[in-house]
Amino acid sequence: MKQSTEINIGISAKDRAAIADGLSRLLADSSTLYLKTHSFHWNVTGPMFQTLHLLFQTQYAEQWNALDVIAERIRSLGFPAPGTYKEFAKLTSIPEAKGVPKAEDMIRQLIDGQEAVARTAREVFQVAEKANDQPTADLLTQRMQIHEKNAWMLRSLLGR
Repeated sequence: MKQSTEINIGISAKDRAAIADGLSRLLADSSTLYLKTHSFHWNVTGPMFQTLHLLFQTQYAEQWNALDVIAERIRSLGFPAPGTYKEFAKLTSIPEAKGVPKAEDMIRQLIDGQEAVARTAREVFQVAEKANDQPTADLLTQRMQIHEKNAWMLRSLLGR
């Protein structure tokens, strides 16, 4: 019996490539948001320092763990996961922070970032669903849920 190393999981190569491309954008957005959240954790000041310092830590720790899950799904589909700042900068939809913003501006930027990741996940979900890729759809559903909740929690800090 001939053994094959070709990927034969019931998803065409074309669909796997499209899903991996979308997941690469999700990984770039997630990595950029992780770095921004971690930086804000280090640099936040003001009357909400303790609350924001701890909230940002909780959020960046969760994001850090998600990076591996996303990258491993890309690899499971048979493609290399992006892993450099240059690749992430090219793929991300989240702008870098300029300088050290005030605490409320940090919150606003993180709301925008959380929502950007949710939008990217939602776009990729459509591709995964069409290709009958349940593992990727499950991953994306979890990411959307987490990022939408994070955005809500941050928005609540601004009284919205």
